[in-house]
Amino acid sequence: MDYVIVGNGVSAIGAIEGIRLHDKAGKIMVISDEEVPTYGRPLISYYLSDKIKFETLPYRPEEFYKKNNVEMKLGSRVLSVDAKHKQLVLDNGETMSFGKLLLATGGTPVKPDLLGIEGPGIYNFTTVAHAEALRELVDKVRKVVVIGAGLIALKAAEGFAEKGVDVTIVVRSRIMRTYFDETAGRLIVEHLEKNGITFMQGTGTKEIVRYSDGSIKGVETNKGFVEADVVIVAAGVRPNMGLAARAGLTTQQGIRVDDYMTTSDCHIFAAGDVAEAKDFLTGEYTVRPIWPNAYTQGRYAGLNMAGADKPYTGGMAMNSITYYGLPTISVGETNPAEENGYEVTVYLNEEKSIYRKLIFKGDILAGCILIGEIDGAGFYTSFIKNGFKLDDEAKKQLVEGNPSPALWPDTFIEAMHNNP
Repeated sequence: MDYVIVGNGVSAIGAIEGIRLHDKAGKIMVISDEEVPTYGRPLISYYLSDKIKFETLPYRPEEFYKKNNVEMKLGSRVLSVDAKHKQLVLDNGETMSFGKLLLATGGTPVKPDLLGIEGPGIYNFTTVAHAEALRELVDKVRKVVVIGAGLIALKAAEGFAEKGVDVTIVVRSRIMRTYFDETAGRLIVEHLEKNGITFMQGTGTKEIVRYSDGSIKGVETNKGFVEADVVIVAAGVRPNMGLAARAGLTTQQGIRVDDYMTTSDCHIFAAGDVAEAKDFLTGEYTVRPIWPNAYTQGRYAGLNMAGADKPYTGGMAMNSITYYGLPTISVGETNPAEENGYEVTVYLNEEKSIYRKLIFKGDILAGCILIGEIDGAGFYTSFIKNGFKLDDEAKKQLVEGNPSPALWPDTFIEAMHNNP
């Protein structure tokens, strides 16, 4: 097989499209331990709450794979990678050779070391299979506790709350601290509380308490006991890099890749939530487990697997989601240390749940948080991503909530016209 892709998330789609831009004929095989083709993982909370049907989940139609001459082995697991002989061993005993290999193995939910976590009634919420299992319960349970502070935790809670279930989120510190500051987090919490979700922030989980028959009774925290029929554990995701480590590839936070998404073996690439790749703003190599980065990394990996020799410019911290009609977005640096020379401007309208925080580093916009009003998000992102230098008048317009392409440099606009 010319190209083998292990994993079938959005990175795999990016890789297929990248390969086909440069190689129309090479054979592509996708191997996935999931039973279904690529789907929109951010949509599974809407599937849980019956807002969308299963048919809405696919990220690309079935014809996509046929059109691009892609074979798939679904419900199959790769047990080992022999980098020297360029071979894979599957869980059915099959051996498969590859010319170029992409590891797009994503992440595995973190399992906290808690008394009572083993046994029935404990669920994760990262795959459509998890959503299917929870759909069987959503009309039968009264109370759910979600342990976690990130996007997965909030979307799992929303999915249950939409069905009228009593939901409590137990958070060790505060929500979404990677992407939002305290003010933004507070606005989101207040909005979700108005829609029936209970928050216990700054709360440690001590134990999952069970009845004598093993069923869930509730969760014991350092602030008291919370009754529950089901517990969703959404305490983070760890890069699934076991295959890479056993194959002798360089791993740190994730599978380390260079600017061409190549691992320490020139025939093996990595992309998505498992890859430790370049950050656009800092130049450092880190894991950025977000949807846009995963697709873009996959696309560059595919291009370079096919010999295009195209360097990946780097990913960027970014999060965009709507909670019960409240739109939110964060891009780039959102919680910088004051001593690092950042200038921060803030606009806040508590009554309307509108928040705009802009972070400047000298004459460059380095990051932003937008809550409630996000119409200008694309323009703010363009300033951050392109590192456009801003004079005082341009900064003033951005601070006042009036970003505009009229503020883009002439050279950038000319380049856009020359490269439509």
